[in-house]
Order: sequence, then C-alpha cells, then structure tokens
Amino acid sequence: MAHSVDIEHLLPIYKVEHHTLLSFQGDVTVAFEASLPEIFTLSGEDYDTLHHTWVKALRLLPPHTVFHKQDWYTQTRFQGDFSRDGASFLSEASERFFQGMPFLRHRCRLFITGRAPGRKAGSSLFCNLLRPSLIPRHLSSPHFLQEFQDRVGQCCQVLVDSGFLQVRQLQDEELVGTPTEAGILEQYCFLLDRQCPPFLQDLRLKNELHIGDKACQLFTLADAEDFPSHCGARTDYAKYSTDKTRFSLGFSHPLGLLLPCDHVYNQYVFLQDTPALLKKLESKRLRLQSLAAYSRENAIARDATHAFLQEAIADQRLPVKAHFNLLAWTDDPTEGKALKNMVSAALAQMDATPKLETVGAPQLFWAGLPGNEGDFPMNETIDMFLEQAACFFTLESGYRSTGGAVGIRLGDRVSGTPVQVDLSDEPMRKGIITNRNKFILGPSGSGKSFFTNHMVRSYHEQGTHVVVVDVGHSYQGLCELVGGYYFTYGEAQPLCFNPFYIQDGDSLDTEKKESIKTLLLALWKKEDETYGRSEYVALSHALQGYYERLKADPSLFPCFDTFYEYLSGEFLQVLEQDKVKEKDFDVTNFLYVLKPYYKGGEFDFLLNATRNLDLLGERFIVFELDTIKEHPILFPVVTIIIMEVFISKMRKLKGIRKMILIEEAWKAIAKEGMAEYIRYLFKTVRKFYGEAVVVTQEVEDIISSPVVKQAILSNSDCKILLDQAKYQNKFDQVQELLGLTEKEKTQVLSLNKANDPTRKYKEVFISLGGRVSQVYRTEVSLEEYLTYTTEESEKLEVQRKAARHGGMAQGVVALADEIRKNLHNK
Repeated sequence: MAHSVDIEHLLPIYKVEHHTLLSFQGDVTVAFEASLPEIFTLSGEDYDTLHHTWVKALRLLPPHTVFHKQDWYTQTRFQGDFSRDGASFLSEASERFFQGMPFLRHRCRLFITGRAPGRKAGSSLFCNLLRPSLIPRHLSSPHFLQEFQDRVGQCCQVLVDSGFLQVRQLQDEELVGTPTEAGILEQYCFLLDRQCPPFLQDLRLKNELHIGDKACQLFTLADAEDFPSHCGARTDYAKYSTDKTRFSLGFSHPLGLLLPCDHVYNQYVFLQDTPALLKKLESKRLRLQSLAAYSRENAIARDATHAFLQEAIADQRLPVKAHFNLLAWTDDPTEGKALKNMVSAALAQMDATPKLETVGAPQLFWAGLPGNEGDFPMNETIDMFLEQAACFFTLESGYRSTGGAVGIRLGDRVSGTPVQVDLSDEPMRKGIITNRNKFILGPSGSGKSFFTNHMVRSYHEQGTHVVVVDVGHSYQGLCELVGGYYFTYGEAQPLCFNPFYIQDGDSLDTEKKESIKTLLLALWKKEDETYGRSEYVALSHALQGYYERLKADPSLFPCFDTFYEYLSGEFLQVLEQDKVKEKDFDVTNFLYVLKPYYKGGEFDFLLNATRNLDLLGERFIVFELDTIKEHPILFPVVTIIIMEVFISKMRKLKGIRKMILIEEAWKAIAKEGMAEYIRYLFKTVRKFYGEAVVVTQEVEDIISSPVVKQAILSNSDCKILLDQAKYQNKFDQVQELLGLTEKEKTQVLSLNKANDPTRKYKEVFISLGGRVSQVYRTEVSLEEYLTYTTEESEKLEVQRKAARHGGMAQGVVALADEIRKNLHNK
C-alpha cells in the first residue's frame, strides 16, 4: 500500500511577505512575470542583442543567487466573445469560426533566489523533501535583504531598458492565490492554468511522476555529453528561410511555442563565488595533471579544465552552474509514447541528447517549486559560462493583441489564433508612426483584395467612414451587405451625382464653392488649357447668385439643370449689367461646352442625381470606375466628385475616423492630372483623423510612378505586403524603394512558405514605421469569405442566393450553410 503524506508538512515555503517568498531554509525569492518578444519578429542582430542583455543582467546578481526562468506552455482553446451588443453577423460568424481553436498559451516567470549565507548545497540524496529546518538568523538582517533587492532591481532594469522585455513583480495574491484563482504555488504543484480555481490533487512521485490524472515525463540537460557541440543566441529556421535570406529564431525555439504539447521548460543558473570556484578548478586541473599519465580520460579532462580556466580569465567569462529540464504531461495515458517522441525530437533539433529522468524526477520537480530553487540538487548541474547558459533560454513568446477594440482581426502565424491588431491609433500614440496612411502591395492572386475587404469591413464596424475607389468590383458584396452606396457606370444605371446639393443645416462654404468651381473648369477646359482670373471670378459670381436664387425660391431643386438655366437666363443679365466682355468671360462658349450635361444632353444623368444625395452622412461608399477609367470626359468629372466627397468628410466630420482606399484606380487618377489630389490627401489627411490607403499590384507601378515614390510612399508609415515570391530574385529593388530593413525583407520572403495545409488562408506582412513588423494569417469564417470573394463563380452564386432569400446577409448565410452541409455529407 502506497504511503501518503500531507503536502502541507513537506511544503518548503514558510510564508509570503512583502511580495517575497521565504523558505524554511532561509532562502528569499522574488518572483516576476516577464513579457518576451513575439515569435518571428526579431532579426539575427536582435537575438544577439537580447542574448547579451540576459548575460549583462545576470552578471549584476550577487554570488550564491539562483536565477530560475520558468516558461509555461499550456494547450488552451480560444473563447469567442458573444456578449457584444450590436455585433454584425460577420463578427458573430468570426467568433463561431474561431471558437474552440487550440493554441499554446505562454507564460514566462522569473524567480531570483538569494540563498542563505553558509547554507549547504542541496543534492539528490538530501533535500527538504526529507528534512525540515528552522529559519536562519540572517533573515532578520535588513542589510542582507536590502542589498539583495537592490541587485535584483538592477537586473530587472537592464532587461526592461533593452526594449525587448517587460518585467512585472508578482504580488502576494498572485503568489498564494485567492479563493477563485490558484496562485503560482498551486499552479506548479498541480499543473493548473492561471484561470483555474484552486483544488487539491494527488502527487504520486514513486516510479513515475503523476499529478492528479496527468502523466508527466521529465527530460533533463545536465550532463556535458548531452549538450549540443555548438550553441549560440540564434539559429536558422529552415521553413522560412530562402536561398537569399536566413530566417532567425532563438537557439532553444524547439522547446518553446513550436513544441505542441503541455510543458514547462525550467532554466536554472547558479551564480557562485567566482574566485573560489576558479581556485577549486585550478586544484582540479593540478590533480588531473598528476593523473594524466595513468589515463587518457584524465588527460582529456585536464585539457578541458585548462581551456575553461583560460577562457574564464582571458575573456572575463563568468563561470556558473546550470541545469535545464522540460516537464511535459498529458491526461491521456495512451499518449505517453507520442509525448516522449515529440519532446525527444524537439531536443534533437538542438543537437542535444534527450534524457528521460526517472529516479531523480521527484527531486527535480520539487526544486522547481517557486521559492524552493535553493534546494536544487547541485549534482544535477553542469559547469559552463554564463554566455553559454543564456543560449538555452527561450527568447520568444506568442502573438499578443494590441490594446483596445480598434483595428483588424488577424491570425497568429503559429496556430492561427485570432489577435486584434491596431494599425492606427496605438502605434500613433506610442510614436511608432506619424501618420495612419497605408501602402498595400500584392500581385494578383496573393489575397490583396481579400485582405483589404477584411480591413475596411473591420474599420467600418468600428465607426469609420469609408470611401473606396475601385476598378474590378472587389467590394460589391461587402458594400451591399453593409447597406452602403455603390456607384458604378452601366447603360441601365449610369453614374449619377449632384455636387450642387447641400444638406439641410449645411451651408455653402468656401470649400464647397471651390470644389464646384474646380469641377466646372474641368468640364469646360481641356487638361492643357489654362483659365484666366476673370473667368474664375465670373464663376464665383455665378455660384453666389445661383445659391441666392435657390434661397429665394425653395421650389427650385439644386442640380446642374437649374444651375444651367440660371446661367442662360438671369446670369446673362448680370453680365450685361456689369459690362463683362467676351474676352474676360465667354459665357456663350461656356454654355455650349457644358450643354451635354444639361437636360436632353449626352451626359445629362451625370450631375442631376435626385437619389443618394447624403454622401456626407453615408459611412460606406464605393466608386467603381472600371468601365469609365479610359473615358476622357466621365473619368475626370467622377474623380473630382470623389475627392470632393472625401475632403468634405475629412473637414466636416469632427472626431470621426475617415478612410479613403484607392485600389488600382490611382494609376488612372494620376494619368488624368489628378495626382495633386493624391498628394494633398496623403500629406494632410492625418490632421483630420483620417487615413489614405493605396493598393497596387505590380512592382513596376512603384518604379514608374513619381506620385507613388514621392507622395504616397514617403507619407505612408504603414506598409502592407502580400506574397512576393514572384519578385524574389529582384526584391532588392523593392526593398530599396519601400525602405525595408534586412529583417523586414526576410519576413516578406517567408510569406506562405510553411502554411498549414489543413487550413485555408494567406499570410500578410505589416510594417509600422520601419520599427515594428510582423507576419499574420488572414483567415476568416466561411461567411466572411463569401462576402469578400472576388472569384466570379462564387460572387454569382452569392448574388443568386441573395436574390432568392431577400438580402445579401440572408444569401451569404444560406450559401454558407449549404456548403457546410455538403462538406459534412462527404
């Protein structure tokens, strides 16, 4: 019959006081939670710097200190938020799609233990599992505690000052827990998640390590022959590397987020009295020297000890003792062998020899209890330099959502778990970017339109006014779904605008007058024709008189027809009274050129709209210019009206976010002499809580267009790139034009190189101000996919379902249900 002992009688922690753990052996432990850099975001140079930071920080700790880095990786399932009021059906579909998606949650904790002076080192045969002890007297000395806390504070400050890490000291409640949440002591003893309520489980330490219903396996790196022959701060990650770029990850990355099982990775560094240690090693070398003639092994050990001492003294290396172990567990007894193979393969990736600990597992597990690091069995450690020990630290964490609800939902590159990514406000607030403008580059088939649909839908749901200028009907489905205005040219439904219309409560301000004058001059004069000052003044008088006439006669409807009638009637009399000569303003020529836009003319539909007049208040407007992008008359007129619409929003909608997204239409706009509008937008939109977005497909477009190079790129702090594999061999030119760093180049060329074949998504690269860059998945629910799709057959099927079921949303839902049913039947 197995003998059971109450854990309270064995617990080595005496008490928790002032956010500090005190052990029965007199050890003092301060606990921290560390926030590590997100995985796949660091360059090779960043890894070298981060490694140096760890070394520099640990050098500040006093002798007889134990540094314990404990990384938890627990399998978790995403929990959707279904409590939001007013969430759209696409948002709810997204929550359902990701609900229950598995991912590995990472938590990193640092435990810094000051061992009691004169305390004997622990061993596998003698630890506090077997014997209690009274509290030593040194704990009553304020000098000891104050000096220890000062050195710990300096260590943490070095870590934080590096800019790579955030460190927060754990408070009393986090250490001991509350009635509803387990503290870190219970979490470790019973392998509980942070959110779990505290509850007791059996710990079986005989034969095999079992905690409750979890079967545990503990693997160690403690013997010199088990360690890899070479180690470093980083290593190449082959899956994301190319012939031209080497993608770097931390040396110990196989033991972190890329090991898909529940596990805790413990990293111990024991700082010693260096002079005493070197003296001891010198004595060992002399002893081996005398025995070298009797054994080749002694000669080899002598040479190794000599080399160790040489490096320690010549290169000012800090000798330490270190130990690394990985505790993995599963609650399925049939998975034990698979778990062992998985961990062994991960260690083999580091060129290390895995050792499954059996006899010593209980002592090693117990020494990992927060606050009990001082009782670690020192016979399980190995001598090495601090620089080498730091190579075995895990340096990356999982993706994190940015603060607030603003932004776009994208996927973690490792697991696809959704994260909220703020591309505008938070980076602006932190000074990472100075404007919210975006430049998007992606060749055909890279998922460019899909991503931009997802982005504008997210911004629209968050209250943004969105104006889209497109050539290709990529936003038709989304526009119909959100009930926006969709302007496109067709014989049955030609484009209709009314620049003369003024909303109730609005007035004819200078900006409105200037916009209409620009439009009238564009209709009257050719691109290469100039206009005189007198002609400009005459148009100003005409507009002023027309709006006074409208005010006097409310029965008149403001539009181009009534304006033309005013010009050909009352305004002619005004010109005669003012004795305006024909050379100053040729009104006859003006009326003749503009007659096609008047009632009965070829383009009488264009400026006389009676519907869709509230463009200022409309939150989603799409201008589809595909059929008129080459039209010499319609295109210039439409582009002026589009710019007028957005500039009006920009200036009049105070405190409301505005976005204008110009797809491939920007090329046509630039050709028609409208480049000044683009320059104006990109330089001034940030002052009005707005952002301008330009999307382009070909690298040649960037190279050949001075508008892109001078106005757009220099005023777009957010650069978004999709799959650039086809430009891999000439990407250096793109890199130079976009101002990408070597790290960003490596990230871009890694896009879609190792996608999960069981899931459907494309990856996207996002750079903010050249300072923060990351790759995400663009993975969406089936309902979102059907809304965004640009595949002709899928769009037609969605439209047929929408017509049959009475609306776009109903059609999307019906088609999605039908597709799922067919997949289920298969």
